[in-house]
Order: sequence, then structure tokens, then C-alpha cells
Amino acid sequence: MGLSVNKLAEELVKEMIADPLRYNVAVHELSSGAKVIDAGVEAGGGFRAGLKAIEICMGGLGDASFCYGTYGELFLPSVFVSTDYPAIALLGSQFAGWQIKVGEYFAMGSGPARALAKKPSKMYAKIGYEDQSDVAVIFLEADKLPDDEVAKFVADACGVSPKNLYMVVAPTSCIVGSIQISGRVAETGLHKMFEEGLDPTRVLFACGCAPIASIHGKSVKAMGRTNDMILYGGTTFYVVDYEKDEELAEMVEKTPSSASRDYGKPFYEIFKEAGFDFYKVDPGLFAPAYVVVNNVRTGSTIAAGKLNAEVVHKSLTSS
Repeated sequence: MGLSVNKLAEELVKEMIADPLRYNVAVHELSSGAKVIDAGVEAGGGFRAGLKAIEICMGGLGDASFCYGTYGELFLPSVFVSTDYPAIALLGSQFAGWQIKVGEYFAMGSGPARALAKKPSKMYAKIGYEDQSDVAVIFLEADKLPDDEVAKFVADACGVSPKNLYMVVAPTSCIVGSIQISGRVAETGLHKMFEEGLDPTRVLFACGCAPIASIHGKSVKAMGRTNDMILYGGTTFYVVDYEKDEELAEMVEKTPSSASRDYGKPFYEIFKEAGFDFYKVDPGLFAPAYVVVNNVRTGSTIAAGKLNAEVVHKSLTSS
């Protein structure tokens, strides 16, 4: 049996459950037996829980740490992430590819449970990964805590018993929500290259860094800020094994957010102009600001994109 992102993530979740005071989270067990780890809905959450949330989302196959970065006039706390299993950790686990809709409840689901439910199935076929686990771990980006109906929906989709389901929950407008989104910087770059035609299994190593957005109480504003940290402040580095530099360079050139027609304004402004309709926003915008790729086959280093400290500053200092 190969690596199981759900079983690896279970070990990380159990660390939070064993010491909720240290992580400033609240742990609830639903009547179905499913465990809910509140990391920011009603609980305070914090930086420690934020790092753990990133590593859970990466299925235990990545590491996250804090650093500081200079973005124009702002000196901001930032997140650095890395993984030796990019296709599985980033696309097979961390990618927020599962919309959870149960009655009035809505959440964006990411993390290892996706590998059991195969959301989306085409992505798993491309990376050639299948998890076999009797436990499931999901991260829910939501403003409310899930109930037993949600737990049953997720557990059924994953083929596990609800008593073996762990749900970590945090809204965008809290410190854990902000941190874990910045921790997706390498994932957004890999996903964009995947969309441009790169076989993700050719990517051997990935890392990235993005500033952490300051908290805004309104969800849509918080969503705008957290996106901006990647789109305008995110930097990434990938090690790839590819035959032709010319083909690779073409894909890399199309990867950064600056290649999008919607690039140049804080995301909230772009979203507002689109009538708050995600389908009217260019999907190519969702990528890091700067991308560097090292092709081990040829030894070349290819870079594209640019940091945009002006938009980072505008995003964080506007009310």
C-alpha cells in the first residue's frame, strides 16, 4: 500500500484534539461520532492552528512554517510551504475542489477526504493517485460548524463511517482561515501549470511563500485580501523533469497571475465589477505572482511573473 493522505492527516488532527488549549480550538463530537475541530468559527484559533491546518490540507505530505517578507512599505508575516510529493499533496489533497452543499449549509472542502471522494475525478486520474483509508479528514472553509447531516454526506461520499470522519473548520475571516489560504500558494501555481498542460507527476518538488492577510470581519472582503496575498505577493519554486525547455517555458510564461486579463486590481474590486459572480472572473487569475521552475533534465531555470507590492498594500490598507 502506498502513502495514505487521510491516515497521515489523521495523526495531525489527533494532535489538535489531544491538546485543544494549546491550539486554541474547540473539539466537538456529533451524535454520529464525527469529530468537528472548530479552528475559528466560535473558537479563537491562532498561528499554531493555522500551520497545522495547512499541513492537514496537504495530507501530511508537506511542511509549513512562518517567516517575514518585505512588500513595498509593508513588512508582513508570511507562510513558507514545501513538499516532496507535489502532485499528491497539492492537487490530490490541498486543492479546494469540493463544494459541500447540504440543505442551508455550504462550505468549500479541501484536504485528504477529496482523495476518497475523488473530487474532481479527472484530477485523480491524471495524477494517478488513489487513497485507501477507513478514516477521512476534511478542511471546511465555512462560517458555520457542520452538523450530522453534513457529516453523513461527507462520510458517504468518502465511503467511511461518520465515526471515522474528522472535519476541521475555519471561516476566511479569521486568522486560521487567512493563514491556510496563504499556504495554498504552491498549490495554485501547480494547478495553473496543470491547466496549461503540464503533467503534474513531472513535478518533483515544490515550495512557495506568501504574506498573511490581515483579518477583515466581512467575509467577502477577507476573501479578497487572502486571494491578493497569492496573486500579488506569492512566490513559488518548482523542480521539474521535462524533455524540452521551449515547451516548458511556454507553460511557465502563462502561469503567473499577471498573465490574466483581470490582473492589476485588488481581487475585491475585480469581484465587485464582475457582479460578485466567480464565473465572470478569469480563472487564470488564480495563480502566484512569481513562478520559478528548475528543469532537472536540462539544468535550466525559467522564471515568470512579478511581485506587485502596490496592490498588496492597497488590499490590506483599504477598509
